[in-house]
Amino acid sequence: MSELRVLTGARGVAAWFVVLYHVRVTFPALPVQALLAKGYLAVDFFFLLSGFVIWLAWHDRIREPGAVAVFLRKRVARIWPLHLAMLAFACLLALSLRATGRDDPAFPFAELPLHLLLVQNWGFTQALAWNDPAWSISAEAAAYLLFPPLVLATDWRRLSTPALLTVAAAILLALHLAMRGEPTLGSDIPRFGVLRCLAEFTVGGIVCALWLRRPAAALRPALLAAALFAALLAGAPETLVVPAALAAALLALAATADRRGNPLERPLFHRLGEISYATYLCHFLLWKAWKLAFVTAEVAPIHLATYLLAVLIASSLLYDRIEVPAQAWLNGVRVRPRVRRPARPPAPR
Repeated sequence: MSELRVLTGARGVAAWFVVLYHVRVTFPALPVQALLAKGYLAVDFFFLLSGFVIWLAWHDRIREPGAVAVFLRKRVARIWPLHLAMLAFACLLALSLRATGRDDPAFPFAELPLHLLLVQNWGFTQALAWNDPAWSISAEAAAYLLFPPLVLATDWRRLSTPALLTVAAAILLALHLAMRGEPTLGSDIPRFGVLRCLAEFTVGGIVCALWLRRPAAALRPALLAAALFAALLAGAPETLVVPAALAAALLALAATADRRGNPLERPLFHRLGEISYATYLCHFLLWKAWKLAFVTAEVAPIHLATYLLAVLIASSLLYDRIEVPAQAWLNGVRVRPRVRRPARPPAPR
């Protein structure tokens, strides 16, 4: 099935929500500080969205002979090359700091092999390190390994809609009970990160199965999402209501796909969605480098604007020069260079 542009655009917005979450403390004048403080929840949306799009693309294909190996190769090609590039940048930054006598505990060389293999968040470490946002990529890698046996064992299409809703609710309730006592979904990521990903990734697949049944129904999930977010504001536990609210919001968004006038389908948001993985992986290390560069300078709005522009440019370059070519190479796809056609001469008057 073709790409749902509205979800690509939503992914781009979510990536920038994470960026602003990480810079909010340095720039207290940024508006909606309370909202930005919840920016880590965009990662939960990513997990749900990932489960949705992967189930959409692979729930039938994964049963074909040899499809599991192809699926895993494509997932490695999707996430690992850019992760490796950003890890190399982190190593350069760490070595530069060490050369100037400024060792940073955020760069533990003993843990570097775990990060190279993308298993750093599988219970092997006690704290986020190197490129902090990559913890979620490590968790996604675990979800990719789970996906083939899950689909081969359970076909969501054979369950009724009430049964699917019950299974999704049970999975999210189990996540809440596992995190019982934790104030937020972002608490103790080394301990709960993989569980958080696996639960939401699985529910994302269920949301896709529901969407394939009634792709035009947007009002009910939108109202459910609004009610759950209202419950959060009223004091309901974040670990209980937010994953369900985001799942309902995802279903409502998917139901608006291909409808005219949806701003998330416009070229600007689509481009932001295309480069969102690069934005997500590069912004944290660029932020660290930016803070080192401006450590003695007064923090001013121009510094924020410069940083955000740098993230945007870097994201686009990383996507075009590393992410896409490396993914094509690992998948055995020959990428033809873009040839610009000469401009047509003006028509005679």
